Parts: sequence; structure tokens; C-alpha cells
Amino acid sequence: MSGCLFCSIIAGDIPSEKVYEDDAVYAFRDISPQAPVHILVIPKEHIESAARVTKDNSACVARCFEAIALLGEKLGLGDYRVVSNCGARAGQSVFHLHFHVLAGRDMAWPPG
Repeated sequence: MSGCLFCSIIAGDIPSEKVYEDDAVYAFRDISPQAPVHILVIPKEHIESAARVTKDNSACVARCFEAIALLGEKLGLGDYRVVSNCGARAGQSVFHLHFHVLAGRDMAWPPG
């Protein structure tokens, strides 16, 4: 999608520190990490947020979670948190569905 930061990263127009890629998913290190390990996992298909997941595009969400499991194992994360913000008031700043994978420190609840 034109003007989408994450679509530009997937296309290679904006550099990122890639940690995983397949035909449906791209994962890279967050440039403003909130934990020692902070990876963003995104579907290559542009979906605005979790509120826009449908039966027609939900397979790419499953692929994201398959990639998250692979990354957890590959990087030896042990315990980790997966977060997806949905909407500006929930903290979503890039309107392309993405999952934050956070690890490397104790997590509190509710998050700050």
C-alpha cells in the first residue's frame, strides 16, 4: 500500500534489520526496542489492524504466529510476550497489522 511504512520496509525501500522472511511474513528488529529483544512480525499482505482480519485474509495471521514460534525457538527466547495494538488509542502507530515479540526481561501486567 502506498505510503505505508511497513509496506516500504517489506519492499526494501526502507532498511531494516531482518531476522526472518518467507513468502507471507517479514520480521525485523524494532528501532525503538522496549525490551532486550523486540522484534516486529508483519504479514506481507497489507491489513490495517487486527480489526480488519477476515476469513479471507486470516491465513496470513496464522503464518505470522508460525513465524513467531520459529523465531522463539531459533533465537532461544524461552518466555516472551506477543502484543498487537489495534487502533490509535491502543497505541498503534503504524496502520499495518504487526505483532511485537518482546523478550529478555521480566514483563509486568498491566503493561505501562
